[in-house]
Amino acid sequence: MLVLSRREVEELLDVGALIDALAGAMADLSAGRAVVPNRVGAPVEDRDGILAAMLGYTPSTASLMSKLVTLFPRNAGTELPTHQAVITVFDPSDGRPVALLDGTAITATRTAAGSALATRLLARTEVATLAILGTGVQARAHATAVTRVRAFEELRVAGRDPDKAAALAEELAGQVGLRVRAAESWEAACDGADVVCATTHALEPVVRREWLAAGTHVTSVGFDPQGREVDDATVADALVVVESRAAALSAPPAGSNDLIQPIARGLIEADRIVEVGELVAGTRPGRTAAEQLTLYKSVGVAVQDGAAATLVLEAARERGAGREVEL
Repeated sequence: MLVLSRREVEELLDVGALIDALAGAMADLSAGRAVVPNRVGAPVEDRDGILAAMLGYTPSTASLMSKLVTLFPRNAGTELPTHQAVITVFDPSDGRPVALLDGTAITATRTAAGSALATRLLARTEVATLAILGTGVQARAHATAVTRVRAFEELRVAGRDPDKAAALAEELAGQVGLRVRAAESWEAACDGADVVCATTHALEPVVRREWLAAGTHVTSVGFDPQGREVDDATVADALVVVESRAAALSAPPAGSNDLIQPIARGLIEADRIVEVGELVAGTRPGRTAAEQLTLYKSVGVAVQDGAAATLVLEAARERGAGREVEL
């Protein structure tokens, strides 16, 4: 089987191509053309961590894969990322394992690419300011991916640690070609922003309705089994979009408290929630007015990992990257 390291995956995976590939993958998922069981997990309670398994089969791209991913929030601020993963790819014709890939880079990139796709589908065309909430791997990945789909003028960064927010703002200033500044609070970052990307492990919401201007598009990718990134009022007022209703509304570790709790309180109905694939296929409407609030709540689904792994393997074969290992 072919083995690809994190460095090789990062070099081989093209973010722009992945955003486009995710559109087809999400359409397949919503149309029932992909098989994606809900994520399962083994908690590591004494470290506030979890080991999760994600499986997927997408016939249209011949993608049969599994991902094992850990989430250890206490790694934040250390040399280790909070999310670490490996992906195994199988031949769907006979079940042979054909590749083992670093999944840490793929997880970061496909999550941000999914947000970029949702932003392309939902954000207003005329925008000026992007706010990134968080200072970790996903914050960096979102700054790179989301700026590909809209012509922003300014990028704001906010975090729990002002020094880390300032450092990330300085780092991104040389990468994204925009004015970049650190905001002193979540509220200051959100104030007047056209697109807000929440990438935290927050226990309490970092996105609140009173901080958002009319017409804002919000993406929320953070996960904490005990927490929330987005408040009830934002969820209640927004057009809510997810990768998969079945995944997002199931119990953690697959689902999201950001949606499960407001539904349980009767603030929104589950059938009001739209899937990204339905927007891609045109079977349900997206934004219908400039002042409409939109929210993309991501929980991550295996077809995204499969789409990314497929692109990486295609590029690896073209370039002769990686090394073959006989198990």
